[in-house]
Amino acid sequence: MTSAALRRWSRPLFLLLASAAPAWPAAAPERADLLVKNAYVVTMNEQRDVHPDGVVVIQGERLVAVGPAALAERYQAERVIDARGGLVLPGFINTHTHASMTVFRGLGDDVPDRLRRFIFPLEKALVDRDLVYWGALHGIIEMIEGGVTTFADMYYFEEEVARAARQAGIRGVLGQTVVNFPAPDAPAPYGGIERAQRFIAEFRGDPLITPAFAPHAPYTVDAARLREIGRLATELNAPVLIHLAEMTDEVATLRREHQRTPVEYLDNLGLLNRRLVAAHCIFVNETDLALLRDREVGVAHALVANIKSAKGVAPALRMHELGLRVGLATDGPMSGNTLDIIGQLGYVAKVHKLDRKDRNVMPAVEVVTMATRGGARALHLEDRIGSLEPGKLADVVILETEATHLIPLYDPYAALVYAAGPRDVRTTIIHGRVVMEDRRLLTVDVAEVRARMRALATRIQTAVARGLP
Repeated sequence: MTSAALRRWSRPLFLLLASAAPAWPAAAPERADLLVKNAYVVTMNEQRDVHPDGVVVIQGERLVAVGPAALAERYQAERVIDARGGLVLPGFINTHTHASMTVFRGLGDDVPDRLRRFIFPLEKALVDRDLVYWGALHGIIEMIEGGVTTFADMYYFEEEVARAARQAGIRGVLGQTVVNFPAPDAPAPYGGIERAQRFIAEFRGDPLITPAFAPHAPYTVDAARLREIGRLATELNAPVLIHLAEMTDEVATLRREHQRTPVEYLDNLGLLNRRLVAAHCIFVNETDLALLRDREVGVAHALVANIKSAKGVAPALRMHELGLRVGLATDGPMSGNTLDIIGQLGYVAKVHKLDRKDRNVMPAVEVVTMATRGGARALHLEDRIGSLEPGKLADVVILETEATHLIPLYDPYAALVYAAGPRDVRTTIIHGRVVMEDRRLLTVDVAEVRARMRALATRIQTAVARGLP
């Protein structure tokens, strides 16, 4: 047979065989628990990928897929949430709070030396388990409503804060307070050390709660106890939360008595390491910043609380430039008055621009970074939270974009920092669980909590009217 004849015969034979070949079925869709679609996904991953028409897929407590809309075809989900074009982001992280102090919010504002003259006496007289639990639950509701999915906390009876966090379904790095005077939960000075050890033992391994030591500050905990806490934290592999370089008299005293800055003082005591989260860090120099960076200390930047108290502006922009682990914080609701992180964003951008006299610094994308992946780094949890990436824990928020102040939406970062508010958060998902949907809390009876808070407020108001503090 000639080559021409072969060509004539081979083509029909090839086509015949191809048409007779079995058609392989398309791959079966993978199972998922929850799929968020029609979403403007702001991943906050290393590349800052954004998917204007994207999906987020959740299985159990983890993210399994994040990407463009076509990705949804690969999954069959038990439940689908239509984001309706809303912004979908990793949950915000509040790196320093005293959530139970919602019960005192609005008391003593504008009072000089408020900590010693007002707050400490109030706490000594009035704080008990009941107050801590309901105050914490009220604060946690506010955080969830504002898109906060993880918070760090320091207070008394911290196991009650943990109980409230578990009930609401929020993630927390929670520190039992240690001070050098009798406290509401420890009649002997430094009794908080023993309480912290019990607290850490009770909640170790909890999927939502990371228990911690919380020595109040270098001026309320002596050197020997700070060393002891450092040693115990190493043995138990527990975080340590502390106020640091927050007060001018703190700086002056440590310089006079130890010839060191607060940061150098803690470094000399062995506390400056990856377990430490230091709140405020207002009064720090370049040497301090290098130490904080090299020791991988987390820094909680509570700008609004600090400027309200006229303490100063922490050099968070410089920290960010140097690569420190810096996240955003509200401080307690007696200091900053609110507990949502979205309300901090505009202040962080604008005040640092003013402080540097440069409108180009602290752009919106970097502020949102601090509020998400920056907060995760500050709490040393960046392998688990802070961005929307497969394998990470499913802490996700959906913000409504139909509000007047968010139309038109050109830049999601600018919208978040300069226009959005906490009430724009529509849905909050934590650890794969929907805890708020369409502004309705699903884990907590909000009306009951508000009633309890009003009763506590009446008790507190009566005590204040009788001359306390």
